[in-house]
Amino acid sequence: MLIVLSPAKSLDYKTPVKVKTSTLPEFVSESAKLIGDLKKLSPQDVAKLMGLSDQLAVLNVGRYRDWSKKFTEANSKPAIYAFDGDVYDGFDVKTLNAKAVDFAQDHIRILSGLYGALRPLDLMQAYRLEMGTTFQNARGKDLYAFWGSRVSDSLKKILEKQKKPVLLNLASEEYFKVLQSKDLGCPIISPVFQDGKDGKYKIISFYAKRARGLMARYVVENRITDPADLKGFNLDGYKYFAAESKLEKPVFRRAERK
Repeated sequence: MLIVLSPAKSLDYKTPVKVKTSTLPEFVSESAKLIGDLKKLSPQDVAKLMGLSDQLAVLNVGRYRDWSKKFTEANSKPAIYAFDGDVYDGFDVKTLNAKAVDFAQDHIRILSGLYGALRPLDLMQAYRLEMGTTFQNARGKDLYAFWGSRVSDSLKKILEKQKKPVLLNLASEEYFKVLQSKDLGCPIISPVFQDGKDGKYKIISFYAKRARGLMARYVVENRITDPADLKGFNLDGYKYFAAESKLEKPVFRRAERK
């Protein structure tokens, strides 16, 4: 089983981490091409392109300027520790043991506008570049054109080595679109997380994002490789709801909190 996650906009480069070994991203040369184009943009260009405040635009122009092909402990951090949004709050890597992190390294890929796909322990320099950004580049009008089939091809090589290849899609629609899913040659499971509210069950974005991280955690903690075992997911009060579930879209519900 291979899991795909979305990255987070929020980053934490202040909290120190100690890992025995870190790795380098697969697509550094591709990232460098994007950075080369991003460095040409003014803070005003970045603000308009990404819908950012002037302060955030200036911050990210500085990040593009300082970005280097050389990844060091001084300028980088392993991706799984650097991202700091709802998904990563649910995953809570700081409380996982070393064996679970090792399993995550082999079974999780974080999709990224700048890096294509990151392993959890890949060193990552701070950036902001969402996959859905309409950023004109040498290969087309946006980042989907830039990455083409590169990310899919990378994931396909991993899946081909697995006995029973399955892709567990815990990414957002914006990021999952970078994959040519039909070319992966394996079942794709996209769980649905619903929360009770006003007597009905619905997808609440904040909770659903966190639940994706919780499920990724459940998989690596329990070393799950068979999708049938996902039905046991029960973190934070979620339970498998068979009546609404399909093979490719299992539904997990959590009762309304009082």
